[in-house]
Amino acid sequence: MRPLQRLSVAALTLALAGALAAPASGQGVEPVDPELETPALFDDAAGGFANGDDPAIWAHPTDSGSSVVIATAKEGGLFSYDLDGRQLQHVPAPAAPGPDDEPGRFNNVDVTYGFGGRDLAVVSDRGGDRLRIYAVSNGQLTDVTDPAAPFVFNTTQEQVNAAETVYGLATWKDVTGTYALVSRRHKTSVGLVRLLAKPGGKVGYQLVRTLDLPASFTLPNGQTWTPCLEPDELPQVEGMVVDQRADVLYAAQEDVGIWRMRADLTGAPVLMDKVREYGVPGTYDPETEDCVLGADPGYGGRRLAADAEGLTIYHRADGKGYLLASSQGDSTFAVYRREGSNAYLGRFRVGADDGVDGVDHSDGSAVLNIPLGDFDEGLFVAHDGADTPGDGDREVTNFTFVGWGDIADELDLDVDTDGWDPRGQG
Repeated sequence: MRPLQRLSVAALTLALAGALAAPASGQGVEPVDPELETPALFDDAAGGFANGDDPAIWAHPTDSGSSVVIATAKEGGLFSYDLDGRQLQHVPAPAAPGPDDEPGRFNNVDVTYGFGGRDLAVVSDRGGDRLRIYAVSNGQLTDVTDPAAPFVFNTTQEQVNAAETVYGLATWKDVTGTYALVSRRHKTSVGLVRLLAKPGGKVGYQLVRTLDLPASFTLPNGQTWTPCLEPDELPQVEGMVVDQRADVLYAAQEDVGIWRMRADLTGAPVLMDKVREYGVPGTYDPETEDCVLGADPGYGGRRLAADAEGLTIYHRADGKGYLLASSQGDSTFAVYRREGSNAYLGRFRVGADDGVDGVDHSDGSAVLNIPLGDFDEGLFVAHDGADTPGDGDREVTNFTFVGWGDIADELDLDVDTDGWDPRGQG
């Protein structure tokens, strides 16, 4: 998600997006009804600087009703919720290592199963440029991070404090081991990190390789386009998901679009869809901290309004399924086929219903196709970047639960609760 000082840039961009025959706030896109939401999180001192961002779903091995949603809240750490949205546990982010250093700031989370006989929640700590790793047992989180775990992208604390740190995250498991795919804030880099068993039940990691996505693009008219950002920033990736059955990584470069690539970061990435603002020239004004935008050349996509954010996959049988992407700029979600060339299938938004507000400006989301408690057709969880009703000027976020069947009905998609076992056995 864009930092607060860049919201005015985003607002200008959305105004342009409205001119591209796409609703700037999801109007005209049919809503699906939410089932419930988690308690509000407040990004201020009184609220522990908890700012919701990204959820993951841990499936209980024997009792689906005891499954847990695990969610990041930046400086507020990690929260877990039961399937009624009630808070189960709060794990604080690490304190700053020194008086002039950044505190822990949990950005993204994903779950991997069966690492040395344990399920793990893996978290990107963008404040510390480290991964934090938690064993999940009966819904409880226990920190098992190796105390000697290194920085992911940096070598010194001074570099970490410059905030070009680990950002987005998705886990991946194949015959060679268990990995996290991580992106770097304010850069185009994506890294492959291998998880390592350490003495005493701890889990460490090692950076295997990195891949740099483009920062500038050649347009069909021959001109070179670079997204308008603040000085010294490159178009970063945050939302990511791995198709565990195809060993494919999808990565959302916020101001550009969605990339598809091999999960081991070899081979050439393919830009499978673009944001509507792709190719629009802009000049950054340091006095106003705004971008002055030029005329739209018409090279962008039609389904995503910047930022392209959270990605998640609904798996079906026989290698089929759906890739879901948060179109943060208009508070909608785009749906593509998981298989083949990722054909576009439609959009939806999460509306308000029965006291639960709609989802706006979503950063992260997660979906599972298996029955989970009362969500017998599967569960979709989305971060809500503007929970209402608010509380004065306080920034309020939370997470919203939606039954997959409601999304499937709206877009004429399939429900396939027998098609995929997230523990890798189906």
